[in-house]
Amino acid sequence: MIKLDIFSDPICPWCYIGKTRLDRALEQRPGHPFTIEWHPFQLNPDMPREGMDRRAYLEAKFGGREAAVKAYMPVVEHAAQAGLTIDFEAIARTPNTMDAHRLIHWAGIEGRQTFVVSALFRAYFTEGRDIGDAEVLADIADSAGMDAAMIQRLLASDADLQEIRERDAAAREMGINSVPTFLVNRQHAVPGAQATDLWLKVIDEIAGQVQAGGEHGGMM
Repeated sequence: MIKLDIFSDPICPWCYIGKTRLDRALEQRPGHPFTIEWHPFQLNPDMPREGMDRRAYLEAKFGGREAAVKAYMPVVEHAAQAGLTIDFEAIARTPNTMDAHRLIHWAGIEGRQTFVVSALFRAYFTEGRDIGDAEVLADIADSAGMDAAMIQRLLASDADLQEIRERDAAAREMGINSVPTFLVNRQHAVPGAQATDLWLKVIDEIAGQVQAGGEHGGMM
């Protein structure tokens, strides 16, 4: 198996699009070689713990609603092409994603990581839910078959806060400065929401290398 490390933030629309495009490729290659792990990267590490009003956030980042709409137009177009509906109007708050990243980390321990990542994207971009809210996160955990009460207790504590901060910092030290970023086999960085066709090519190339290695007595 080949490790595919994905650096992402659940409020990053390009991460949602990138995951969807990757998923399409994995569906077309059910025998794909990837073992996937999701890693934390906060787009807004200085966001107040309680998040902030979405309109205030957009005005601060883009200088107003019209500029924000213009900036997000390509996102909406690419999302639609990927078969996604992103409802920016339904998003009332921009959350701090530290707790969402903690949930993703705990989901990884239970083998439910990709399910939880998908649920977080859906909750934020489609349902307009506040994924910085502990009850929302516990509900997502419950939908993944995790212990919601335990998740709420963990979220109320400082459990794994420092680890997530350190992993985020380590990603930046590696040179990752935008998400999504995909790291193939801990060697090859693939930045951005790459097309499904590119992933199909990567998967087929890896499969070809494995087959060639087998024919010649193993890979070097």
